[in-house]
Amino acid sequence: MGSIRSVSIRNLNPIRAAILYLGFGLARLGLIDRHRVVRATDLSWPRIVTGLARMSKSAADVAMVGIAIGPAAIAGVGFAAPFHSLAFALGGGIAGGTIALVSQRYGAGADEQLAMAIKASALVAVLVTLPLVVAFWFLPGALVELIGGQNVDAIVYGAAYLQVVALGVPLAALNLVGSRALVGCDDAWTPMIVRAGGAIANIVLSAVFIFGFGMGVVGAALGTVLADAVVTAAFGIGLARGGLPGVPFPTQVPISGPHFDRETVHQLVEIATPLVLTDLARSGAQFPKLWIVGLFGANVVAALVIAERIRGLMGTPGWGFSLASSSLVGQELGTGAETEAEAWANDILRFAVATYVVVAVVTGVFAEQIARLFVDDPAVVPLVVPFIYAACLGVIFQGIEGGAVGALRASGDTKWPLYAKLAGLYVVGIPVAYLGVITPLGVVAIYLAFVAETFVPASITYYRLRTGAWKVVSRAYRPEVSPGD
Repeated sequence: MGSIRSVSIRNLNPIRAAILYLGFGLARLGLIDRHRVVRATDLSWPRIVTGLARMSKSAADVAMVGIAIGPAAIAGVGFAAPFHSLAFALGGGIAGGTIALVSQRYGAGADEQLAMAIKASALVAVLVTLPLVVAFWFLPGALVELIGGQNVDAIVYGAAYLQVVALGVPLAALNLVGSRALVGCDDAWTPMIVRAGGAIANIVLSAVFIFGFGMGVVGAALGTVLADAVVTAAFGIGLARGGLPGVPFPTQVPISGPHFDRETVHQLVEIATPLVLTDLARSGAQFPKLWIVGLFGANVVAALVIAERIRGLMGTPGWGFSLASSSLVGQELGTGAETEAEAWANDILRFAVATYVVVAVVTGVFAEQIARLFVDDPAVVPLVVPFIYAACLGVIFQGIEGGAVGALRASGDTKWPLYAKLAGLYVVGIPVAYLGVITPLGVVAIYLAFVAETFVPASITYYRLRTGAWKVVSRAYRPEVSPGD
C-alpha cells in the first residue's frame, strides 16, 4: 500500500524533516528500507507533534503551578496524576483495540465493519469511565491522601485538582478512541490538528485561569476539562459528517443504525482487555511508587513529577512510531501479507530506537537548564537533574518497547505487553524503589527504578516480536470480506 514519493526536505516542517534525515541516514546504512522511511514518517510525525503538544500541556501545567504556588503544588498535582491517568489507561486500552480492528478492516475495505468498530469503541469507553467520575468527584481528598502520606499541603492541592479534572474523564477516553480510529485509517494528520489544537487551547486556558483569575491548581484542571470537551466535539462531528470544514476524514460513521454488534464488541473487549490491564498496571504502579517517594518529602516528589513530565516529552516519538506500526502492520495483516507486516514491524522498531537515542543525548546535555525551567529552588534542582539522566537512559528502552508493542497490538497479540509491564513495574521497579527506604541507597534507588521499569518490558516485548508468534495470533481477528466490500 502506498508508493514511494519524492521528498523535498527543504519544504517540510522541522520535525518531519528531522525524522526523514535520520531515517534516510539509517537507510543508507542498510538498516531500514528507504520507502518505509517516507511512509512511516508520514504517519508518525503528526502523532509525534500531537504528543509534544499534549505533553507540553502537562509540563506547562506543572511549571505554571510551580511558579504560582511552589513545590507543594507540583507534588499535589503529582499525587492526583495517577488517578487521572486511569482515564487514559481505560481509554488508551480500548483505543488500542480500536486501531487493531479499524486498521485491519480499512486494509480489507470493509467499511461497514469499520464503522461498527468505532461505535463499539465509543460505547465501551464511556461505560467504563463513568464510575471514575463518581469516585473522583465525591472522594478526591480520601483518594489523594492514600498516597500523599504526611504531605498535608500537597494533599489539599491534589484533591482540589482531582475533583475538577474528574469531569473530563470520559472525554479523555473518547478523544483517544477518535484519534486511534483515524490513525487506523492511515490518517495521522487529522488527529494531530484536532488534538494539538486542543492542547494549545488547554495551555492558554490554564494560564488564564491560574494567573488571570488566581485559581491555582483548580484553574489547571478546569483548562484541561474545557479543552477535552472541544476535542471530543470535533471528533464526534467530524466522524458523523465525514469531516470538518476544510478537513476531510478518511471514514464516516453513520448516525443511523445499526449501533451495536455483539461480535464486534466481543472482539474489541478481547483485544482491548489486556491493553487496558497493561495501561492500568502502568498507572497503578504510580500509587505505590509515589507513596514510597513521598516518604522522602515533597521536594523529592516534586523532582520526580518534573522528571516524569520531561520523560513524557522525550517519549513522544514513540507515540508516532508505535501507532504507525500498529496501522501499517495491521493493514498488511488485513490482506494476509504476513512477511510484509513483519518487515514493517522491524524497520519501524529500528527507526524508533535511533530517534530515541538522539533525543536522549540532546536532553542529557541540557539537563540542568531544562530542570530550571520548572523550578529554581536550590533544594529541588539537584534532585531533578539525576532523575533527568535516568529518564534519558530509560527512554531508549521505552522506544524498544513501544516499537514492539505497536506490531503486537496490530495483530491482536496484546497479552505479552501486559506480562512485560507487570514484570517491569511490580516485579522489579517498585521493589527496587523500596530499597531506598530500607537500605542506605536512599533516593539513588528511585533513580535505578526509573530505568528498570522500562528496561524489563522492553526486553520481554522485543523477545515476543522476534518469535513471530504474533502473526499467527492475527489470523483470528482478520475480517471476513464480503463481495460488497
